[in-house]
Amino acid sequence: MELSLSVVLLLAIILIVLLRNKSLKWGPAIVAILFGFFLASTGMAPAVNRFFNSVADTINNISF
Repeated sequence: MELSLSVVLLLAIILIVLLRNKSLKWGPAIVAILFGFFLASTGMAPAVNRFFNSVADTINNISF
């Protein structure tokens, strides 16, 4: 749950920065938000969640 909230917060901040810098217009931003919303309600949502969890675990296991 912590990872999901962090990713959502990070993506929201990136979206706000892109909108404020006018790198992204409001129309495509709304389409991207709706796409994410509807994707979360499909059968593909668990696969996307597993992918991001595995990426997070991989990053967590990197040692310098």
